[in-house]
Amino acid sequence: MSTTTSHRETSIEADAAVPLVRIVREFDAPPAKVFRAHTDPELLVRWLGPRDLTMTVEHYDCRTGGSYRYLHTRDGEEYGFHGSFHEVRPDSLIVQTFTFEGWPDGVALERLVLEDLGDGRTRLTATSLVDSFESRDAFLASGMESGVRQGYERLDDVLAEGA
Repeated sequence: MSTTTSHRETSIEADAAVPLVRIVREFDAPPAKVFRAHTDPELLVRWLGPRDLTMTVEHYDCRTGGSYRYLHTRDGEEYGFHGSFHEVRPDSLIVQTFTFEGWPDGVALERLVLEDLGDGRTRLTATSLVDSFESRDAFLASGMESGVRQGYERLDDVLAEGA
């Protein structure tokens, strides 16, 4: 099924002062729906990551003190990710750790803030802080920018379907 969902611009920038990546994106849906799409594993598998990957959730307990692990697969290759949820506030905030199991010594501290823009729109600001500029630059060079943009376009489609 094809969709005619319009897609907004995704801003992805590296901070010059600290090893941090900041992503800003607006969605044509209220914060409660955007939050649900980030916390409901049945919705998450429909949009998180690039289009050519399949996502399988091992567990996803998005609440303060919860944890997660999921796999992305492509052509028989598996990419595992895991982390824990430090703080989860409905419709407004998710603070979590993020580890790519292919680089198990690296961990990012991620903070997702949802801002109500009115008229059923939301601005998401996501920051990912890592332990060094080398790690941040490797993160950016990994193709994450394309994956983030494709994932948010897929999220637009999920939200447009009324999820």
